[in-house]
Parts: sequence; C-alpha cells; structure tokens
Amino acid sequence: MKRRVAAFLALVALAAHGQGLTECRVPGIRNSVQCGVVQRALDPARPDGPKIDVHYVVVPAMARRKLADPVFLLAGGPGQSAIDVGPQAFALFSRLNNRRDIVFVDQRGTGQSAPLECKDAKRETLAEQSDPDQQLHQLMECKAALTRLPYIQSERNLGFFTTTLAMQDLDAVRAQLGAERINLVGISYGTRAALEYLRQFPTHVRRSVLDSVAPPDMVLPASFSTDSQAALDATLRACEQQPACAQAYPRLRSDWGTLLAGLPKTVTAAHPLTGKTEHFTLTRDMVLGAVRGALYSPAAAAALPAAITEAAAGRIEPLVGVGALLSSRKGIQLAMGMHFSVVCAEDAPRLPDAADAPGADFRGDYATLYRRACAQWPRGAVPAEFYQVSPRSTATLLLSGGADPATPPRHAARMAAALGPAAQLVVVPNAGHSVLGVGCARDLLYRFIDAADDQAAGALDAGCIKAIPRPGVFIPMGMEASK
Repeated sequence: MKRRVAAFLALVALAAHGQGLTECRVPGIRNSVQCGVVQRALDPARPDGPKIDVHYVVVPAMARRKLADPVFLLAGGPGQSAIDVGPQAFALFSRLNNRRDIVFVDQRGTGQSAPLECKDAKRETLAEQSDPDQQLHQLMECKAALTRLPYIQSERNLGFFTTTLAMQDLDAVRAQLGAERINLVGISYGTRAALEYLRQFPTHVRRSVLDSVAPPDMVLPASFSTDSQAALDATLRACEQQPACAQAYPRLRSDWGTLLAGLPKTVTAAHPLTGKTEHFTLTRDMVLGAVRGALYSPAAAAALPAAITEAAAGRIEPLVGVGALLSSRKGIQLAMGMHFSVVCAEDAPRLPDAADAPGADFRGDYATLYRRACAQWPRGAVPAEFYQVSPRSTATLLLSGGADPATPPRHAARMAAALGPAAQLVVVPNAGHSVLGVGCARDLLYRFIDAADDQAAGALDAGCIKAIPRPGVFIPMGMEASK
C-alpha cells in the first residue's frame, strides 16, 4: 500500500510547494482525487529553519454545487497515515461526498509527511517480540536512524511532532483549500487531535465527530492496563452468562489463571503472519498483548475463550494468531517514531501522577517500555492548555463502544461533560474500538454532519445502533457434538 501511495504522491513534487492541487489516484478509491502539499517549518519558532512537506489528498464532491465545508479525517495511533487508511475509511464518507470534499491529511511524522517510521513490527520474529530489551534496543536504533533523515538531522528535532504542532499544519491545509469552516471526524488518537484543533481554532470548526475518544488527559500507558482489564473481565463474564460458551469452556477462568501462572516458558509455534515455525520464550507481556489485540474487535474477542483454553493446554498458536488480527489489517501500521514523539511529550511526563489503578492481570507492565523509551526520547513542548477541554458551542457527536479495551465510555463521558450541552454522547454497549464501522453508524455520521443546524444535529436519534448484539462465542466444529 505504502509503495503505491508513494508513487502517486511523487506526482505532487511536480507542483510547487503549497501552490495548488495535482490530479492523481489513490488505490482503493474509485473517484479521481487531488493531491496537495503545504510546506511547514519543522519548528514554528524558526521559520527559516528546516522545512517539512505535509501531504494531503482531497476527494472532490460529486455534485457541481458543492457545500463549502469539507470533511477532514484525523487518523488514529498516534502514528497512522490518514492517506493509507483513506481507502478503508472512504466507505464511511461516500454519502457525504455527494456534496462535500473529503480530505485526508498525513499528519507530520506519518505517511508521506516527514515520516518517522521504524522497523515493521509485522516482520519481527516472535523471539524479538518476547524480549523487552531487544524491543528497546530496536527503538533506540530507530531513533538513531531517524536523526540522519534530511528533515530531522538532530535528535532534538524529534520533539517537533506533537499534536499541537500537527493541528497547526492541519489549519494550514484548511487555509490553502480556502475553507472557512471544516467538519472533523477523529478516530481514537484522532479524537485527541480533533479536540486540540478545536481548542486552537474554534471558529474554523463547524461540526465534530469523535469516535473512540482518547482525550488529552487519559495518560495512554497507564489507561491501557485499567481499560484492558475491564474489557477482559467483561469477556470472561459474558462467557459465563452465555449457556453455549459456559458449556463449551466451563473452566475458562481457571484456564486463564493456569496460563498466566506458567509463564514464561519456551514454546514452538508458527509466526501468524509469516508462517515460519519459531522457538521462543512466551512471556506474560506477549500473552496479554495478544489478548488486548483481540479485544479491540468483539468478533475477534469471540475467539478468545477457545484460544485461552488451547493455550492453557500448551497449544498457543490460536492465541498468537487471534492477537495478530489487529496488526495485520491494512493501514493499521504505525510510524513508531512519531508515536513515541507524541506519547513521550504528552503522556509519559504525567505517568507518575496517573490516577488509573493497574488491572489485576495487566498490572503496570505495559507502561514499562514507554518509561524506558521515553527516558531516552526527545520531549517536545506541550502547552498546559492542551490538557484542558472547555465548553464549546460547536455541535459534537461522541461515539463509544462499551467493549472497547483502549478508549471505553468513561473517557468519552468525561469529554462530553467538559464540552458542554452541545455535545452528544452515544454509547454502543456491544461495540469495540471504532464505532463508525458498526451497523447504522455511517448513516448517523451523515445525518449529523448534514443537519441544517446545530439543533437538528443535537437531536439525532441513535437508537438504531445501540441494540447491536454481542457476537456469539466461537466454538470449533465438533466441540458441541463431543459435549
């Protein structure tokens, strides 16, 4: 995907920096699109210093008489490329695209905008994934390689990839397109970015949709443990309450405890993405990471009872495989240099004061790599106001999945209260991470943004999405007959 995207974005180089749009195509989007570039100072305090090119793609409205307020997608991560996820996300915007331009901006540090990419985690061996010292070593090697990039040159410059600066880039794109106001659709980390854009440029926002809310005050590594534990406990509880699951996996909780108690241990398994058989040490972090990855999607989480039962019996491939489902999706890969530049600046300094209690199983181990890495990663400046979300008159729709292990409703509820009466929170009890792809959510997105005024947008009826059931548990063929 990235090679193909790079090929058409190379066409943009034929145009002067920030001086118009170039016709191009994006694989996966049938419509003809336009590519643009805006040149930005890496450090706004040094306008004559190093420059970076911020790339974006515009999918023009289909109607001749289009509306003046385009829709901007803010991707997740931090570290996702909006252009890379554009082909998958475009289905959400196809109806809006009748009369509005859809804009995908590669945030600085991602995609084609001065990317800070490290080794592709999908190509790591299972042994590398199981060794925290090796992971840190690879990250420090990546940092050294990034400092040799022509648009970085100095380790200090890795600190200029914060959300605050990225949203100033986004506003430069808005200005270049000549849009007085825009609509924001943020997903996961993209909701944090949207809130920061709303803070800095409130008069340029018409409507905001925040899906799977990751607010600036959540302290990412600490919240991972708390929220993942809640999602896992709910999954175990749901199995106990579902007759078919309880009958198929009557010892699920004890099997889970047995699995954790037997770690670390040496195992043999095929890599879920390469197929190569490997001998490695299965660690607690690997098991918890696999479980957490599966919990992002209720459909994948439905396979966890079977995977846990198999792993407790010594057959770990189902668990390793289901945990890889998230990272194997196209467009989900993160520019890890940008990821750590954001987290080390905005979250890590607040870890010592984080109020989230560690989960009983997940504990505080997940934050260890972040603590070690951020101790050696350049830290960008973050204004105190970044963490303060104030009431806004802009109509905002917040979507949250009740089964989300990363950004559950507690974070969205906090932000809805802070934003004030113009904010509407919709909780979908049986949805996981990212609600917009579920059921009638696409129609809700259209109706919210297309509403004639804020009063009509705020009166949105979301009943069609709240009743989505939890997927039934996965039971391998033949198991029911053997009971």
